[in-house]
Amino acid sequence: MNIAITGASGFVGKNLSARLASQGHTTRAISLRARLAPDAFANCDAVVHLSGEPVAQRWTAAVKQRIRDSRVAGTRAVVASLAALCREPADRRPSVLISASAIGYYGSRGDEILTETSAPSGDFLGETCAAWERESREAEKLGVRVVNPRIGVVLGRDGGALQKMLPAFRMGVGGRIASGKQWMSWIHVDDLVSLILFAISNTSLEGPVNAVASQPVTNAEFTEELAKALHRPAIFPVPEVALKLLFGEMSAMLVGGQRVVPQAALAAGFEFRYSELGSALAALFGSHKTSGAPKA
Repeated sequence: MNIAITGASGFVGKNLSARLASQGHTTRAISLRARLAPDAFANCDAVVHLSGEPVAQRWTAAVKQRIRDSRVAGTRAVVASLAALCREPADRRPSVLISASAIGYYGSRGDEILTETSAPSGDFLGETCAAWERESREAEKLGVRVVNPRIGVVLGRDGGALQKMLPAFRMGVGGRIASGKQWMSWIHVDDLVSLILFAISNTSLEGPVNAVASQPVTNAEFTEELAKALHRPAIFPVPEVALKLLFGEMSAMLVGGQRVVPQAALAAGFEFRYSELGSALAALFGSHKTSGAPKA
C-alpha cells in the first residue's frame, strides 16, 4: 500500500511510518505548513491525518487558537485536497481517511463509562474535538470512508506522555496527580499503530473509534505501576494548586479524567496486544511480557 501521513515526524507518526516500512509499504509524509497541492494524496491508498498543535502546554488565548486551527482548519485543508482529487480517475483516490481525534472529546466525567456513543463535553477540548471530527466527515460526501480514532494517553519510550513523566520518576520524586482518583485511558503505541492499520484494512469500520486499551486505570494506579516498572518510589503527590500555577486552564485536563472503553474496536474484532497496564509497562521497561498475541 501507499499511505500518506500528516504529522509523520511526530511520536505516533514515526512509529506508524516505521511499522509500514517494515511491512514493505510506501509512506508519503505530508506537511500542512504550506497550502496542500490538489494532487497531494494522488495514488495513495489511504490518508492518515495526525497533524496538530500539542495540547500539553499552558493555554493562552493564542495557544488555544493554534490548537483549534491546527485541527479544524488543518482537517478542512486535507478534505479540500481530497475533493480536488476526487475529480480525477478513481484509481488515483484514497479510499479511506483515518483522521485522529482525542478522548478529550468526552471531557471529565468521573466514573462514567464512556463509549463512542457518549456525548461530547462543552468545554474547550470537547468542542474542538467535535469540530475536528465534523470537518473530517465531510470526506464521506466524496465517497471516502472516514475513521476517527479518539486517542487516549499514548505510552512509548520515545515520546508521548511517558517522556514527560520519566525524569521525575527515575529520580524518585514522581507521584500521583492531585487526588489520583481521576481515570486514565491509555494505549501502548504499538497497539495504536496496529489499530490504525486495522482501520485502514477493515472496510466495515467507520466513524469514531476509541483508541484506548480495554482496562483504564486511575492516576494513582498508573503511578503505582509506573514506579514498580522503574523500581522507584512514587511518594510525592503533585497538588492541584501547583498544577494550576504551572499550566493554568490546561491543568483541568490533568486533574480530570475519562473512563473510556474501546467498544467499537473490540466489536470489529481488533485484538489488543497490551490490554493491561502492568504488561504494557513491562514491555517498555524490560521484561517484554505481553497480554495478547503479537501483532503483525
